[in-house]
Amino acid sequence: MSLACISSCVFGSSVRVESSAPCLLWLFCGKWGIMPVANFEEIRAIVASMPMVDKAAQNRYWARDQILTKPRGALGRIEQIGAWYVGWKAQYPAQFMHPRVSVYAGNHGVAAQGVSAYPPEVTAQMVLNFQSGGAAVNQLAFLQDADLKVHEMALEHATQDFTQKPAMSEQECAEAMVYGMMDAAEGVDILCLGEMGIANSTSAAALCCALYGGAAKDWVGGGTGVSGAALLKKISVVEAAMVQHRAVINRGDGFEILRTFGGLELAGIVGAIIAARVGRIPVLLDGYACTAAAAVLTRPCPDALDHCLVGHLSKEPGHTRLLKQLHKEPLLDFGMGLGEASGAALALGIIKAAVATHNGMASFEEAAVSTGEA
Repeated sequence: MSLACISSCVFGSSVRVESSAPCLLWLFCGKWGIMPVANFEEIRAIVASMPMVDKAAQNRYWARDQILTKPRGALGRIEQIGAWYVGWKAQYPAQFMHPRVSVYAGNHGVAAQGVSAYPPEVTAQMVLNFQSGGAAVNQLAFLQDADLKVHEMALEHATQDFTQKPAMSEQECAEAMVYGMMDAAEGVDILCLGEMGIANSTSAAALCCALYGGAAKDWVGGGTGVSGAALLKKISVVEAAMVQHRAVINRGDGFEILRTFGGLELAGIVGAIIAARVGRIPVLLDGYACTAAAAVLTRPCPDALDHCLVGHLSKEPGHTRLLKQLHKEPLLDFGMGLGEASGAALALGIIKAAVATHNGMASFEEAAVSTGEA
């Protein structure tokens, strides 16, 4: 399968629309230069060299926080989020001018097993809905004054049915990851990531079961609304995949697990997360499928997701289990399960609030307010 037909559209907050030409899939482009990437080995080298948090920027943040016109710690987790943001941007004071919401769309061969309440053609139909401005994420991105970028990951070519064979070859998976790397463009201040793909909650469950073990039923949820016999079928599909690919699971390589059970859109998300870390761009993850994709990065690098926050807790029960494994606390819990980066886009306002309060508040001295100290 060639991925040369991957394309994307960018939707700005002022209803600006741009279409991109087919991308150079072998190039990782950004402010850090251009480097050829062709396989997992070279992607692993990028992961191994990812920068750490800028503690100097965080120290400056906390020094200023201590003298702002509020009791210390009065803004609770908002203060922690602000420190996270400046540390991963390596910038103080940090700016928040260009948020981006990116939705990756892909089709899954395992959908042929009847694991979803919707047919595979809904993926392409929803992409058209994104492009026409009719989806929930369009409204949320507009509300947050964020660009919305939609990536069509070779929708006419579904991945393989992973109950029979690996979903992707190494080349296909690596190409999708490299494509995602180009999402972390210079000038983007924060990246919200999400997905659209019929049957990708089955893929997410398989990824989590392969990464963390346990019974398939612990990771499989209703997804688009399956229940009863359909839900039991979905569980049996994941169980069959675990048996079929036991050798891959036993090796424990995160990228091999991704290519075996994942999808093109999930691989694109992984690439975007890697490049965001390299480019000093904080990341907001959406729900279950997005977080499951991200989790594969903790195999080669346990702290690979430190620059990521999780926007919301999905109604998929597996998401709760996954976040415990990742030691992540979601920003919101509204019982959402839509996908398409909707939870991440909604949570974007919390990050914006954390930056605005810190940058805009006066100190006690500046405001001529007594500190109450003796």
